[in-house]
Amino acid sequence: YTLDNNILTAEQRQFYEDNGYLLIKKLVSDEDIERFRKEFVRICKKEVNLPGAMIMKDESLRSQYGQSEKVVNKVQDFQEDEELFRYCTLPEVLKYVECFTGPNIMAMHAMLINKLPDSDKQTFLHPMHQDLHYFPFRPADRIVCSWTAMERADQDNGCLVVQPGTHRQPLKPHAYPKWEHKANKLFHGLLDEDEKSPRVHLVMEKGDTVFFHPLLIHGSGINKTSGFRKSISCHFASSECHYIDVKNTTQEHLEKEIVEVTCKKYDMTSVELR
Repeated sequence: YTLDNNILTAEQRQFYEDNGYLLIKKLVSDEDIERFRKEFVRICKKEVNLPGAMIMKDESLRSQYGQSEKVVNKVQDFQEDEELFRYCTLPEVLKYVECFTGPNIMAMHAMLINKLPDSDKQTFLHPMHQDLHYFPFRPADRIVCSWTAMERADQDNGCLVVQPGTHRQPLKPHAYPKWEHKANKLFHGLLDEDEKSPRVHLVMEKGDTVFFHPLLIHGSGINKTSGFRKSISCHFASSECHYIDVKNTTQEHLEKEIVEVTCKKYDMTSVELR
């Protein structure tokens, strides 16, 4: 799962091989995180126009708060935002990414997550899932996520939860969770979750960064505090990865949903994925 490199220690490599994730303390500077936070607030206030980005909001709060940080829970695909995309080019992040993807790196999917306070509805609980479900390219071992805490993340404010070693399992079927309330768009979860599989809550401080495999089963709990738990992340892949046809696979229904979303967003009648 790792490539020969002079960055990771033997212990770090072994940990990733065994567990499917690796936590690096204080990797991203406070200054950079503050810049990302300021840009996020500008996006929330619509001071920035972001072509291609998906701004995900809690619709139930929009009437109460209008256009503000209290409503936006995710900025997805921010590659056209020069300030946020700096995260995907940070040398301190890329030197670790290369240990998993090799030297020819593509940023595939970038997100800034703003986990809103949420005690009763569990709207921002992200069900346990594997990220490879969202990616129609392979090999999986040459894909890695870099996820940086923008402030302390713990069980109170909904930190990441991982099931160590599950990166060795195949891609499993995903769908919308069968909750009573409406699930967030594209927040798919495992259909058949092993409740007995051991879980680790990744308690992280500001600037800590976790790198994890796209098959690692993970999710995040609800934010029981009154604050907003922010993180910034990017999935990277080797540019040698190839696209696969997802027809007759567990990913086929997701492709249909992506096409529907895209057609609606850009007012098109059909779209071809490449």
